[in-house]
Amino acid sequence: MNRLTGSDGAPALAILGPEATRLVKELDRVFAGWGLAAGAEEISAPPLFPVPDLEKFDVYTNFPHLAWVAGSLDVTGEQFKPVEGRFGSGAVSEARYGLPHATCYGAYLFHEGGQVADDTLVTLVNRCFRNEDHYGGLRRLASFQMREIVALGSFPHTQEVLARFTGRIQAFAAALGIELAKVPAGDPFFRNDGGRALMQKLSPVKYEFQYGGDLAIASVNTHRNFFGERCGIRLASGEHAYTACVAFGLERWLAVLTEHFDADLDAALAAVRKAEKVTAEAAAETAEVPAAPGTAAVGAS
Repeated sequence: MNRLTGSDGAPALAILGPEATRLVKELDRVFAGWGLAAGAEEISAPPLFPVPDLEKFDVYTNFPHLAWVAGSLDVTGEQFKPVEGRFGSGAVSEARYGLPHATCYGAYLFHEGGQVADDTLVTLVNRCFRNEDHYGGLRRLASFQMREIVALGSFPHTQEVLARFTGRIQAFAAALGIELAKVPAGDPFFRNDGGRALMQKLSPVKYEFQYGGDLAIASVNTHRNFFGERCGIRLASGEHAYTACVAFGLERWLAVLTEHFDADLDAALAAVRKAEKVTAEAAAETAEVPAAPGTAAVGAS
């Protein structure tokens, strides 16, 4: 059993019960394991960043509606005391920190100003925060956990990683008996006044894996060299690094599995373990098949 809470009674935050916690931890172990098996190194990031770090990614230009910020209380007067469950606008002195709405930002900030190999791969999990216009339990929360596998390096490397994990997500869902649709997403990732924005309109840079026609539980995202430029991440050639990421919303996977297995989370846990074994064996067999000349062994991990 989980407990949902939130301001004004909105089911915006979840305290997961023991069974749900075990299932989420297993899902995270599976997704992190995919990255580690592919050669990723795991890093850890804080749940909030200085505002300038997020501002350099155009977070407050492209996603102002989702943004949460955190600041210290102004304790010079009585206004710092909450009234009717909330602090007034004059109670916060400075909002110097921003709460990220995606996990991958930590990977780019970690490598800021550095040089990476052409085939760099990292994985990390973090709390994400989104100021949504409505909430819906585990399907749509103000704070949730997102595991990501992030590729940095050459452009072909980033695209091979996305192709590899696209296949892995689809195979894993199929083994669970879950039907997912891969659909292009229309997030305004790049500013509207640049060449990247035009390219995004011509060729989607983000695909979501949707359950039930409206719930995205995973996505694959290509950023070209946007983050490489903004963070000054370079390759040995001197070129700015390209990046891409694969993201998994853990509570959303939990919501789908809870529905699919009629709230029997022990059965869902067993199914996840079985599905991972099946897909791992299939990936290993694919890796053993020699690729045709000039092609990548997509599906190998």
